[in-house]
Amino acid sequence: MFSTKTKRQIADAVQRILRDTKDWELPQGEITFHLHVDGDDPNMSWADIRNNGAVAFTPEEQEALPEAPAFAGDMRVFYALVPKKGG
Repeated sequence: MFSTKTKRQIADAVQRILRDTKDWELPQGEITFHLHVDGDDPNMSWADIRNNGAVAFTPEEQEALPEAPAFAGDMRVFYALVPKKGG
């Protein structure tokens, strides 16, 4: 569920949302988190999303990641990932 590139975009959005809370208990650097998303059938469709700092890619691997659908860069990311129109 979700392409690697989409997971990275979601992780960026979560990082921004958490940082925007300005909670004094959050670390100054990268915020570590683990988000588990169940699909329609949690036994067959699910995704684990972690902060991007916890996942390493070589530049070649990063470049090879498939294009991800566009989505809103705020809380709506959790409710709807909408493919680009016409494609």
